[in-house]
Amino acid sequence: MSFSPFLIPIVLFICITLMVIAIVGIVQWSKARDKELQYHQDLRIREMEHQLKMKGLEVELEKARQKNT
Repeated sequence: MSFSPFLIPIVLFICITLMVIAIVGIVQWSKARDKELQYHQDLRIREMEHQLKMKGLEVELEKARQKNT
């Protein structure tokens, strides 16, 4: 099986183009994944802060109930 001389540059161009597309795709996917993880981390931090605030309010409410009785 022999390749014609004009076929080699075409195949090489296609391979290089596909490699560039793959690299760009991987980089974009990685950036999107980092943003998603950061979003989930921020959401979890806000959730824990909210739970802590609610716990403090529950303690204050219990103290107020004990004073009234």
